[in-house]
Amino acid sequence: MSLRTILLLLAAIVLLAIVPSRLQGTTPTEAQALQAAAHGPAVYTLSPEKLKVAQALFRARTTLYFVGTAWGILELLLLLELGVPARMRNLVENLTRSRWLQCFSFVLFFLLTLSLLNFPLRIYGHHVALVFGLSVQGWGSWLADWAKSFVLSWLVAGLLVMVLFWIIRRSPNRWWFWFWIPTMAAVLFGIYLSPIVVDPLFDKFEPLAQSNPALVQQLEKVVARSGVSVPPDRMFFMRASQKVTGMNAYVTGFGPSKRLVLWDTTIAQSTPDELSGIFGHELGHYALHHILQGVLFAAAALLVGFYLGQQITQGLLRRFGTRWRIHSQQDWACLAVLMLVLNGLSFFSAPLENAFSRSIEHAADVYGQEAIHGIVTNPQATTVQGFQRLGETSFEDPTPHPLIEFWTYSHPSIGSRSAFAAAYNPWADGQHPKYFHDK
Repeated sequence: MSLRTILLLLAAIVLLAIVPSRLQGTTPTEAQALQAAAHGPAVYTLSPEKLKVAQALFRARTTLYFVGTAWGILELLLLLELGVPARMRNLVENLTRSRWLQCFSFVLFFLLTLSLLNFPLRIYGHHVALVFGLSVQGWGSWLADWAKSFVLSWLVAGLLVMVLFWIIRRSPNRWWFWFWIPTMAAVLFGIYLSPIVVDPLFDKFEPLAQSNPALVQQLEKVVARSGVSVPPDRMFFMRASQKVTGMNAYVTGFGPSKRLVLWDTTIAQSTPDELSGIFGHELGHYALHHILQGVLFAAAALLVGFYLGQQITQGLLRRFGTRWRIHSQQDWACLAVLMLVLNGLSFFSAPLENAFSRSIEHAADVYGQEAIHGIVTNPQATTVQGFQRLGETSFEDPTPHPLIEFWTYSHPSIGSRSAFAAAYNPWADGQHPKYFHDK
């Protein structure tokens, strides 16, 4: 058995081991609630006026996603047909003999071209957010964030592309594996550094204990019930209200950089009981090791993606290399071909990636609802009301098209989450909680 076959089998095993489906590991109580949620009456509803807005927003977002994805693939094809990457390669090779300067210059020109081609869609996306009241960020601030994001992307991409082409020159047939190793190192490094270095470039963070000590005391009750160690100095709030109106909370980082973040909009628009439920959900990501699972999933997906990317790229070069004026995989212009292939693979793998994301979000929902039992009067009502508030502030469509939800949703729909919360009662006679057996 070849090394390639062994590695692909390992990747498949990892994928099967860490992708929790809705039914795998589901308790009878949970399965019963899922069935009731799927066939019962709607719990999350909107007024006719808000429903009309939510449906219009759903159409706009769906259009942006699919048009943006199609344009991202089409623009690369157009650039290759016009010979633009080859001209960029000639330009940077005539400018300098330093491969480092060639690499960063080529990546700069290439990313700048793609950014300009995508700029109209990005502008329209922000316009949609402003029109629907989801954003309050001015255009100047939005442009500043775009510029910072572009510079960061250029620096990181330039370094990774330099490593990629160094590996391709030394192992043209197995670069997909050898490049996977530094890529995963970069992923881990990025997860660690993001909350410390990257996130503060775009938003303001403050210790939650400094601004809202009473809330910290409330949340520590949930921490004590769970048994997970989350010191107050790992709890932060973000001043999201300077840019958006919606609600959110998340966990990020690992090791010394691991932290839980609540948006100030979430704190302002939620009751203390609802905040306990939101915190319990995020605590579930800690307790259930979802960050680690996400890294393992990414590792397996990237390994398979890089292998397929290398195989398809080589096939495209054999057929169209002369037409596109790209000599080999070692050609800087080959980056455009590789991006074209990876963009296509990313689109078709989106359902699998989102299915994984939805399943861990569902698990966190279960954990969060169980975690606040005994802390709030009615965990079911509290969780349902929290989802209702989240859906209303975000104008979430109560009944999204099943295909769009399957393909693009990283979380279960608000309607399904709310219906499950209303039906899930593991403290009833004869039922048992999933994560808090002794609580």
